Amino acid sequence: MQLDPLKTSSYNFTLPEELIATHPVEPRDHARLLVYDRASGTITHSRFDKLESFLPENCGIIFNDTKVIKARLYGTKSSGGKVELLINRPKEAYRVNAYIRGKVKPDTIIKFEEGFSARVLELFDDGSRDITFYLDDRTLRFEEVLPIIDKQGHIPLPPYMHRDDAKQDEEDYQSVFAKHEGAVAAPTASLHFTDEQFKRICKNHPHASVTLHVGAGTFKPVDSEIITDHPMHSEYYHISDEAESLFKSNTPLLCVGTTATRTIEYHARHPEKLDGEANLFLHPGNPPMRTDYLLTNFHLPQSTLIMLVASFVGVEKTLELYQEAIKKRYRFYSYGDAMLIL
Repeated sequence: MQLDPLKTSSYNFTLPEELIATHPVEPRDHARLLVYDRASGTITHSRFDKLESFLPENCGIIFNDTKVIKARLYGTKSSGGKVELLINRPKEAYRVNAYIRGKVKPDTIIKFEEGFSARVLELFDDGSRDITFYLDDRTLRFEEVLPIIDKQGHIPLPPYMHRDDAKQDEEDYQSVFAKHEGAVAAPTASLHFTDEQFKRICKNHPHASVTLHVGAGTFKPVDSEIITDHPMHSEYYHISDEAESLFKSNTPLLCVGTTATRTIEYHARHPEKLDGEANLFLHPGNPPMRTDYLLTNFHLPQSTLIMLVASFVGVEKTLELYQEAIKKRYRFYSYGDAMLIL
């Protein structure tokens, strides 16, 4: 039966719960790697530390150098009720979008530790809230919030891990090339690189970094029946001079992760802009224009991320590759194994 690539239900699959990775493999480059070569139609099962042996000689590599912040905070309202707050992204200097677990209304004050607090400004239909942070009575700019949440906050592990963050996650849930603070979810394909492998690949391939601060919307399932009716979340991005130069060259590009892919592909459609808000939805009806190869993890059913994979290989092939991964007991999601599409 042929699947309709525009129907959300086409992207469903059943994943045994024990294949959801709750911790990474150690060392991180010993994750498994499924390699799919579109030209020959072959699937190869390997390991991430063998990645270089599969890379086309002349390909350039784009990394996302965003850094995950400790975006999850636990506080209390003046009524004594407990609140969990997940920063989504800054909207303006003093205005931050967040998700709050616990009943709040405009002007609700949420208290954290050492004089740090937040005031709810506005509630939105998508479940998010706009807030302002304070230290004592002083309003804080977002860059002033970062060192405070680094002390008080928690690594925002995805909800499907069903566990609290631990000290080790501060290292595990961060790429070795993370640089610019702002993500509330890791660009997960990046998590497999060791420092040594990263340096080795950079030595042998043209490379550059972009920044896309991954928002909480990356985990939001597509609820609409037709995927193009889904309101795609937006995230801050920046194209570095090196990335712009590589982008403009004739070098075939491998993007490390869906986030680097979205950034490059947004830039392909808006070449005049080097930073701003990107909200590109890649799917089989809107395939990549500049990215030739994709390195990625295995994603949630009916998510925009699995639809992005399908923009490279089609929905039937995507599900075929996922079924192969399930059959071979690959580990799924953020701390799971990787797939290279050539």
